[in-house]
Amino acid sequence: MSDLAAKQCEPCEGGVPPISKDVQFALLEQLADGWSLIRGHHLEREWSFSDFVSALEFTNTAGAICEEQGHHADFEVGWGRVKAMIWTHKIDGLTESDFVLAAKFDRI
Repeated sequence: MSDLAAKQCEPCEGGVPPISKDVQFALLEQLADGWSLIRGHHLEREWSFSDFVSALEFTNTAGAICEEQGHHADFEVGWGRVKAMIWTHKIDGLTESDFVLAAKFDRI
């Protein structure tokens, strides 16, 4: 594992291209198992929990990380599961910050 989680998410003002597929795959290799690269557009991972409360607690912790980083994931929460989807909305694609955020979620 790399030290992506030690980095800070960099704000994106738009007007830049998404990172290349080669860079995406290189960064994906630095994340924990379970992350998927979806059509070169976003990262996705699902976690399983024993109940709804645990899933909600995980989501709240991940949400606090998003707020601290100023970079926000989309979440689906259900009984015993949480799915996170991460991309940079301003460019409708991936930046290094998306992988940094994913690495921070891996530390939860």
